Amino acid sequence: MESSDVELDFQRSVQAVLRELNTPTPALQSNRGMWRWSLHKKVERDPGKSSILVRILLRELEKAEREDVRRVLIPLLLTLMYVLTKATGITEDLYHRAYTFCTRLLTLPAPYSTVALDCAIRLKTEAAIPGTLFQRTVIAEQNLISELYPYQERVFLFVDPELVSASVCSALLLEIEAAQEQQTPEACMRHVVSHALQAALGDACHSGALNRKLQASSRRVLEYYFHAVVAAIEQVASEDSPSRLGHLERLEEIYCSLLGPAAARRRCVGDLLQDRLPSTPLPSPYITFHLWTDQEQLWKELVLFLHPRSQLRLSADLEALDLQGLRPDRDLARVSTDSGIERDLPLGSDELPDSSSSEMERAALQRKGGIKKRVWPPDFSMPGSWDGPPGLHRRTGRPSGDGELLPGVSRVHTARVLVLGDDRMLGRLAQAYYRLRKREAKKFCLTPRLSLQLYYIPVLAPQNTEASRKPELGELASFLGRADPWYESTVNTLCPAILKLAEMPPCLDTSRTVDPFILDVITYYVRMGTQPIYFQLYKVKIFTNLSHDPTEDIFLTELKVKIQDSKSPKEGSSPRRKGTAEGTGAELSVCYQKALLSHRPREVTASLRAIGLVLKTIPASDTEVSGFSHCTSPNAASAANCTCLHVSVTEVVKSSNLAGRSFTTATNTFRTSSIQVQSQDQRLLTLWLDKDSRRTFRDVVRFEAGPCPEPCSRSQKSKMAGFHPHGQEREKNTAKSSPLLMPINTFSGVIQ
Repeated sequence: MESSDVELDFQRSVQAVLRELNTPTPALQSNRGMWRWSLHKKVERDPGKSSILVRILLRELEKAEREDVRRVLIPLLLTLMYVLTKATGITEDLYHRAYTFCTRLLTLPAPYSTVALDCAIRLKTEAAIPGTLFQRTVIAEQNLISELYPYQERVFLFVDPELVSASVCSALLLEIEAAQEQQTPEACMRHVVSHALQAALGDACHSGALNRKLQASSRRVLEYYFHAVVAAIEQVASEDSPSRLGHLERLEEIYCSLLGPAAARRRCVGDLLQDRLPSTPLPSPYITFHLWTDQEQLWKELVLFLHPRSQLRLSADLEALDLQGLRPDRDLARVSTDSGIERDLPLGSDELPDSSSSEMERAALQRKGGIKKRVWPPDFSMPGSWDGPPGLHRRTGRPSGDGELLPGVSRVHTARVLVLGDDRMLGRLAQAYYRLRKREAKKFCLTPRLSLQLYYIPVLAPQNTEASRKPELGELASFLGRADPWYESTVNTLCPAILKLAEMPPCLDTSRTVDPFILDVITYYVRMGTQPIYFQLYKVKIFTNLSHDPTEDIFLTELKVKIQDSKSPKEGSSPRRKGTAEGTGAELSVCYQKALLSHRPREVTASLRAIGLVLKTIPASDTEVSGFSHCTSPNAASAANCTCLHVSVTEVVKSSNLAGRSFTTATNTFRTSSIQVQSQDQRLLTLWLDKDSRRTFRDVVRFEAGPCPEPCSRSQKSKMAGFHPHGQEREKNTAKSSPLLMPINTFSGVIQ
């Protein structure tokens, strides 16, 4: 195919992606989401045409900038970065052009400037040292051992077997296993060496001879050249002003050592024509498949990722578990015995004595003049990518990822937790996330060493064949699609593809290569989805007896309340008068804090007869909600929405006419930051959390729902209370100002 034909073919594919992005069609259409995948597949099959696609993408980006079409900026930019990560032979002019474009986007508001800054940083590194992004991606995702680049990542795919059919689970597992059978450590090291030499040497690299030599090399030889290539790239990358010429000289030495001087000096045109540039695939990340059957399973898997030797001890009591080197108090516990004045410190006090000295032994045996307290960083409130400012229901930001949360403790591990399912699965994830944060507030073991990233792909439960209603995405998946158009076009479209894959018979012919569409989209999502949207978790206190302590639970999307037909045993058997609304709901006492944009406290109390109510954290539409509170709902995709619950009450309305009394129902809606509901006429309530029948609470007389505060340890609580004369009020206010937010990664966050 001629160059003009190739360029025209790429241009059509890019235009098809843009049309699909700008056309508001349902995500459940089976043909959506294929254009982006097919575009990347064309480049993988013929990597020599990568520069043509890069020019087309840059041309479309510059056109969108001129015409101020911001909707397509992030999708095109992420597509460009994904191509550049895999490509070789990209000229310095194209790198400079892409970098300059990203710097111009820094003047735009978030999330455009946030994504552009991340891309500009990576482009600057890749332009100076070609092949860096590919090498670091493979090392981290495949957990290859390298002292110069110690970062490790893992994708944990969680599926609830009670919510997702067995056929879907089997199809996903077979596709993952089929792809990872080809991704041995030796194959990944060959890919790193081959791609680095091709990216640096360009046409001077005999790629065919290089790949044949690497295929014939032993494991020991592969490891030698792998570490040599990694050292050459990382040492140059660590320099303040990396030299591309010095980097080229080092890789030429490795190339000559690998192929020999005679082979390296050959410049025969015939060899070059026969040596068509082969494809060096970027392996999919290492994915572990888990059926979510245990409440503590997420925490256990994260512990095993950090310290695999803890596996034999996970069956013991979790609270008493010693994580073999992950003890929280060893580095965080300190005792203060000085006055706090610098001049009172003895000379050389900032130098620690030797651990084997007698002075250290005396210090260990001496009783300290104070209590043991946990030392927290001044601005510590759990990882920076997990917390959020007060008053925001959903916000966006850049995950912190690497870096040090505590001095001397590096966060080199990244756990990418991907859950598949509907809103019920997200409710279960919220429960596990809350338990994890609560455990970390007490022991603080995983947080300093692990960056946790959460991802979500909607999968619908099997529908009843008799149901005429078309399947619809869950509330949170629909919101993410409205907030991020690229998520809607890329991730939400996976839902019908996964169901279609489950209906197909398994392919037993392993010799035939099949492009794994679902795995490729999952890989693209976990690699490029770096911008989280934060969701407020809500805590509900459930009373089945007002004289006993309540039961507490967490919900993310919905709390549904219905009136039970049976009455409380405390109610007498006295007959009721005729004319009363027998069996038409219950008399409820409702007390709630009205949600105001000014955040001023305003309490509203009402007594009404209702047959049920629903508390939702995400509004169903962008329209205004009405009711007796007269609150308006901002746009569902707005990051400035205050923390609030959207409450719908189905109220019983009594009316009188010539025919007598009649009872009708009316739905009133209002917004609140917290709410308390109690049955007044001995009628009991039934609660469903996050649409999950397994999380049903019956015989409820009262419940309280409000934002879930960030868990904090007892030492933090005592410290908060100690600095204020009214300790309880201080602790209460602090808890309110630090809500627990759960991030779910998307491509751009909220597009405003």
